[in-house]
Amino acid sequence: MPVSVFAWNVNGIRAAQKKGFLDWLATAQPDILGVQETKAQPDQLDEALRQPEGYHSYWASAERKGYSGVGLYSRIEPQSIELGLGIEEYDVEGRTIIAHFEDFVFITAYFPNGKADHSRVPYKMAYKAAFEERINALREAGHSVIFCGDVNTAHNEIDLARPKQNTKTTGFLREERDWLDRIVDQGWTDTFRNLYPDREDAYSWWSLRSGARQKNVGWRIDYVFVSPDLVAKVVDATIHTDVMGSDHCPVSVTLEF
Repeated sequence: MPVSVFAWNVNGIRAAQKKGFLDWLATAQPDILGVQETKAQPDQLDEALRQPEGYHSYWASAERKGYSGVGLYSRIEPQSIELGLGIEEYDVEGRTIIAHFEDFVFITAYFPNGKADHSRVPYKMAYKAAFEERINALREAGHSVIFCGDVNTAHNEIDLARPKQNTKTTGFLREERDWLDRIVDQGWTDTFRNLYPDREDAYSWWSLRSGARQKNVGWRIDYVFVSPDLVAKVVDATIHTDVMGSDHCPVSVTLEF
């Protein structure tokens, strides 16, 4: 049975709705969709957005209004849901949903932005460490795991248009990239790069300034990772650059179970 898994930083779920998000959802029909940077509480969403027909939906919102937040839409009802990592300093920002399904655990996550002045880099790295501990604990407990979302880090030079100009920019700092190196060394697989190891110009985020998207001056900072036991089940990985409505585009994988 094929299962399609999508992740999309929508840069405001209500703004995305005005730009055709629900039409896209009805057309793409992902089995599981993790959305990041929802910037909304569930009670701020209309019924069509909060509970689209055919989907179960779950929300982890930031205490601060109009900030951060993640959501999950799933055609398959999870066996259980965890809203957050269980660590208050991260959960108050609505950064994580963990959904337990029969065949795997699915996690949608919105990793912190380190900020231009690097003031949030320590918080970002601390979240990464807590996240890493959790995903490895799930593996050690015998679960197959898919985690996806906006990691806010380009892994290697191939993953952004202008690497040399951004070595001191958060999102491409050595310490941020080292975390992704460690994740890969532990056996986690970046599904897109695994299928397309040499693919250049494949980006998922573009600055809203200077026509960056039209020029494809972008960064690949949105990922779908899988645990080692799921690699052979991944039959497709796609970056949907044609989908508008956000400064990010959706990324997806299809797995055969």
